[in-house]
Amino acid sequence: MIFLFDRVWWSRLQAMIWKELLQLLRDPVLLVFVLYAFSADIYNAASGVSFQLNNAALVLFDLDRSAASRELAGRFMPPEFRWAGAIDHAKQGQQLLDDGKAMAVLDIPPGFGAALTRGDNTSVQLQIDASNSVLGFLAAVDATQIVARYGLEQAAGNLGFSSDLSALDAPVINNNSRVWFNPNQNDAWFMGISELLNVVTLFSMLLPAAAMVREKERGTIEQLLVSPLSPLQIMIPKIVAMVAVLLGGTALGLFGILVPIFSIPVSGSLLLFFALTTLYVSTLAGIGIWIATLTNNMAQAGMMVILILAPMMFLSGAWTPPEAMPTLMRWGMYVSPLYYYINASYGILMKGAGISILWPLFSGILVIGCIVSGATILRFKKQFG
Repeated sequence: MIFLFDRVWWSRLQAMIWKELLQLLRDPVLLVFVLYAFSADIYNAASGVSFQLNNAALVLFDLDRSAASRELAGRFMPPEFRWAGAIDHAKQGQQLLDDGKAMAVLDIPPGFGAALTRGDNTSVQLQIDASNSVLGFLAAVDATQIVARYGLEQAAGNLGFSSDLSALDAPVINNNSRVWFNPNQNDAWFMGISELLNVVTLFSMLLPAAAMVREKERGTIEQLLVSPLSPLQIMIPKIVAMVAVLLGGTALGLFGILVPIFSIPVSGSLLLFFALTTLYVSTLAGIGIWIATLTNNMAQAGMMVILILAPMMFLSGAWTPPEAMPTLMRWGMYVSPLYYYINASYGILMKGAGISILWPLFSGILVIGCIVSGATILRFKKQFG
C-alpha cells in the first residue's frame, strides 16, 4: 500500500488515464457507436417498444347477423383492436391468420342472439394467431374480458335488472387497484431504463477489451511492459478511463433522453445511482480486460463479449421474471452482475430506495467484482508478467 503515498505512482497513473482517453477520442467509429448507443438507441427502445396490445387486426365471421351479434362485435374497439373486415367462410379466416393479415377471427354462431333472448347458454369462438405468444396472450385476455362483461349484462337484463352493472342493487366485490411507481404503466419508463442499463453493460466490457486489444494489435503492449509501469499501472488506467466515459454516457442517456423526453422520474439519490454504476462498470471492466488476455484482435474480443453478454442478460430477470425461470436458471441468475444492477437501479430511480434496502445488491456486485478482479490480475500477470 506504499503506492498510496507515492507521488510518482500517481503521476504515472494520471498520464496513463489521459493516454487512454486520447486513444478513445482518436477512434471516431467507436466514439460514434458510443454516442449513438447512449442517445438514439435508448430513444428508440423507449419510444418504439410496447408490451400493450395495440391495433390487433380482428376479422368478423358472423353467422347470426342479429342485433346481439352486432352489439358484441362492436365492443372490440381501438386502441386494443381494429377491424380488418368481415368474411363469409371459415377457410377465409384461417387463410388470413396463416398469411399474417389478421391476428384474430371472431366467430359468432347462428342462433346466438336467440339463445341470449331465451336465457340459454351460448358461446362464441375467437381464433388467435399466437406465433407472438405475448400479443396472443394479451388478445385472449382482453377478448375474454369483453365477452364476459357482455354476458353479465345480458344475464342481468334477462333477470329484469338494469344492464348497467354498476347500478345493480346486489352484493359486489370492488377491485380497487393501486399501481405504485409507474401509475400509468408507461412502457417507455421500463424499456428506457432497461436499455440504458443494457448499453452500460455492453460497453463496460467492450471498451476496456478494445483498449487492451488495440495495444496488442499495434504492438505497444510490449513497450508498456518494458517501461517502469507495473501491471496494475497498465490495467487500472484503462478501467478508470472507461468508467469516466461510461458515467458520462449514463448521464447523457438519463438527463439527455429519458428524463426530458419521456419524463421518467428520478425518485432516489442520483449520487447513489452513479456510485452503483461506478461499482458495476468497474466489475465488468475487469471482465473486459480478462477477455483481452484471451483474444488477439477486435473481432475475437467482440465475439467473446457477445458470448458473455447474452447469458448475462437472460439471467438478469429483465426479460423473464425470476419466478418464471426453471430452478437451475434461478440459481444461475445470482452469478449475473446485471441481475443486481437492474434491481438496484430500478430501486433507486423509480422506487426511491436507499442503501439500507439495497445493500445486498451492492454486496452482490462487490463480491463478483472482487472475484473477477483477482482472476484478471492473475491472468494478466501470467500472460504479460
